[in-house]
Amino acid sequence: MSILELTALELGRKIKSGEATVLEAVNASLKRIKEKEPSIHAYVTVDEEGAVTKARKVQKMIEDGTLTGPLAGVPVAIKDNLCTKGLLTTCGSNILYNFVPTYTAEAVANLERAGAVILGKTNMDEFAMGSTTETSAFGVTRNPWNTEHVPGGSSGGSCAAVAANECFYALGSDTGGSIRQPSSFCGVTGIKPTYGTVSRYGLIAYGSSLDQVGPIGKNVSDCAAVLEAIASYDNKDSTSVPRNDLDFTEALKADVREMKIGIPRDYLGEGLEGEVREAVLEAARTLKGRGANVEEFDLSLAEYAIPAYYVIASAEASSNLSRFDGVKYGFRAGEYEGLHQMYKRSRSQGFGPEVKRRILLGSFVLSSGYYDAYYLKALRVKALIKQAFDRAFEKYDVILGPAAPTTAPKLGKALQDPLKMYLGDIYTISVNLAGLPAMTVPCGRDRKGLPIGLQLIGNCFEEKKIIRAAYAFEQAREGR
Repeated sequence: MSILELTALELGRKIKSGEATVLEAVNASLKRIKEKEPSIHAYVTVDEEGAVTKARKVQKMIEDGTLTGPLAGVPVAIKDNLCTKGLLTTCGSNILYNFVPTYTAEAVANLERAGAVILGKTNMDEFAMGSTTETSAFGVTRNPWNTEHVPGGSSGGSCAAVAANECFYALGSDTGGSIRQPSSFCGVTGIKPTYGTVSRYGLIAYGSSLDQVGPIGKNVSDCAAVLEAIASYDNKDSTSVPRNDLDFTEALKADVREMKIGIPRDYLGEGLEGEVREAVLEAARTLKGRGANVEEFDLSLAEYAIPAYYVIASAEASSNLSRFDGVKYGFRAGEYEGLHQMYKRSRSQGFGPEVKRRILLGSFVLSSGYYDAYYLKALRVKALIKQAFDRAFEKYDVILGPAAPTTAPKLGKALQDPLKMYLGDIYTISVNLAGLPAMTVPCGRDRKGLPIGLQLIGNCFEEKKIIRAAYAFEQAREGR
């Protein structure tokens, strides 16, 4: 077996035992990146020199017993909206084409303290606005399973890098499904934790009440270990939540006996491809065969999630992105007269069409006369969606459904109809509105050979239940 085919935890064990070195793993990853990047384009920046230097340093710290964690020495890729000190961070946007942060995001710093070696920064939809990784100012990312198809988004670069063995695991961010949907399209595993579990300090904001950092890995065990490493209370983040139950790897038990799993009927109706529906129901039957109690139920309010999400997220984006004005950092227009024209031209030339669309929508719904009609109404719907999930979790431990209504579409197809692209997030968005944890696990392929993802949703702070269910399903599939 090639070193690149190892999971993150398998590689960590081999490094610790002396069967492999950190430099071997980094060099193998860098070689793979050079081979695959012309066709995949998962990375915006590859830090070859920095990775090799860090590999040597980490190897010494492992050998002298300073680093003992399971991920010490394992190479990782970081989504390009997480700040990395001294390393270009673009958010996939021309407006940040030259931005080199002076500090590192807390989630990334936690990984570095655990001995991770950063290979580079992965491509993404501009400011995480998109579902295909086609809105990046630095070119599209392609799906490793079929390069004529998208990898999903906005964390498409991270998911494609893991799927193509260009790294051993990656970090992404999830505002409305941006970890779970591309994980489904690329056949990898990804977790969006409960809002507040992982610090947002250093994550360049899109929708502050929705954004959450999470891991993408080759299997459930890797994701649980990475989540354990990055989760922490951070007083630099006002939304960070202190928790004493962050030992997520304890949930890696292939036992779902007596676990109650609900499948929303709303998730199985119109718009869901037949092959995706069958793969998800087959996964439910697998868990039922393992002893879980599985039944369908009515979740309600699902049809209101998309309009509520796009009003709230766009409103927050219009506020968050006001700081990118050509004054302090990033892109500035070459020709202008006066300060206001510099603002206008810098933003007009620096932002792409999708970002402009959402800023305009957000500014509209926050404007005088429309705030009550749209934004406040969306916040009320958000509260109702949370209440619907609360009622569901009174009866069920886990909610099961698809991560996306289809498999990965062809390049260019989704951007032709933005509304259709927005509807592709129908199964993931409500999770962010309610602040819940959820994860995607591969559960099959369609007739074209493209991956299908199963989504498991848990109640707030109950990541261990979805990890347990996902691990049991994964073990059952591998045992066939």
